[in-house]
Amino acid sequence: MKHKHYGCTNQFKFGKGTIGIVQSQRKYRVLDNKLKIFALTTIIVSSLIIPLIIPHISHQSMIYHIIIHIVSLNIAVFLGLVSIFAYLKNSNIRMFFMALGFVTLAIVEGIMLLSSTGNLDNVILPSVNIELPHIVLLVMLTLFGLGLLKAN
Repeated sequence: MKHKHYGCTNQFKFGKGTIGIVQSQRKYRVLDNKLKIFALTTIIVSSLIIPLIIPHISHQSMIYHIIIHIVSLNIAVFLGLVSIFAYLKNSNIRMFFMALGFVTLAIVEGIMLLSSTGNLDNVILPSVNIELPHIVLLVMLTLFGLGLLKAN
C-alpha cells in the first residue's frame, strides 16, 4: 500500500484502483461557496429593494404579496448567477439557454415586484393586448425548453 497526496484529498492506491478518503471536503467547500453566493445576493438584492417596500410595510394585504416577489427575485438572481458561472466553466450551449432562462426569470420577477409596489404600471403591448410579464414568461419557458431539449 502506497500513500500519495493529490491536492487536498488523501488517496490510497491499491493495485489498479484509487480510493478517495477525504474527497467529501471538496463537496462541502462548493456547497459553502453556493451558500455564500446566496447570502450575498440576498443581501444585495434585498438592500436595493428596501426603498420600494418601506411605503407598503403598514399595508398588511400587500406586504405578503411583495414579500413573495422579493423571495422569488432573490432565488431567481441566485440561480441566474450560479447557472452563469456553470456556463462559463463548461461552455455548454444547453447551460447557456438555462442561464438565460434564469436571467429572464429574474427580469420577470423584477417587473412583477415593481408592479406590485405600484412603481410600474401594467405594461400592455397594445397591438396584441398582452401584458409584458406574460411575454417575458413565454420567453423564459422557451429558453428553458431549448436548454432541456437541445442536442449537444
